[in-house]
Amino acid sequence: MALQTEPENRLLAALPPADLNLLEPHVQKIAFESDAVLVRTGDELKQVYFPLSGVLAFLVEMSDGHIVASTLMGSEGAVGALSILSPSHSPVTATAYVAGAALQIPVPRLQQAYEQSGAIKRVLRLHLRTQLLQLQNVAACNAVHPVECRMARWLLEIHDRVANGEIRLTQEALAQLLGVRRTTVSLTMRKLRAIGCIISERRGALEVHRAQLESVACECYDVMRQRIKRMDEEELGSPNASHLHYSPFR
Repeated sequence: MALQTEPENRLLAALPPADLNLLEPHVQKIAFESDAVLVRTGDELKQVYFPLSGVLAFLVEMSDGHIVASTLMGSEGAVGALSILSPSHSPVTATAYVAGAALQIPVPRLQQAYEQSGAIKRVLRLHLRTQLLQLQNVAACNAVHPVECRMARWLLEIHDRVANGEIRLTQEALAQLLGVRRTTVSLTMRKLRAIGCIISERRGALEVHRAQLESVACECYDVMRQRIKRMDEEELGSPNASHLHYSPFR
């Protein structure tokens, strides 16, 4: 498979051609529908997935049955990347909120390329660090920010990751993102519509007013964008990484 001609995963796009060639013989393209599960909690990580499109959520199931989303991922990341460090089992379930496609590569093949390539090491280590940073930020955000501000942030993050700007989410998915009941989701959506953040909601698709959402969203959205941008510049500012556009945000 010619990786250079594939729709862009931003991690793969950060790699020079010679390093990308280490992966090319081993990748396979797959498609996934909304609600598809790429990996379940406790599964042995046998494949790493590099999304090309769509939106994936990492879900944590609590002992009482509640399911809460910890972070989102689109074409900026890799599902199962932690397996490059050692054989491991997934601590979360990765579920598609928006249908899309991904490139998958067996863990042993990626580990082999990781050991051979300094560029692959830099890119994947940065990815793991940004994931940890986002997890820490979400935990703090959930503790201190109002639900309508957090919903605006999540909607912006999803809007960043969908090609046509159309957001299709169930109330169950929004409840998982916010860690609240569906009744709270309905009330919060009503507030966002009243202040112009949501323009319309037809057939499960949300049309949003992006500028208005940004004015309502908590500080976390812009803070994370700036921190990740700074990490890119500090850690991947070498000539080999000059073509990198690594950010989950527009």
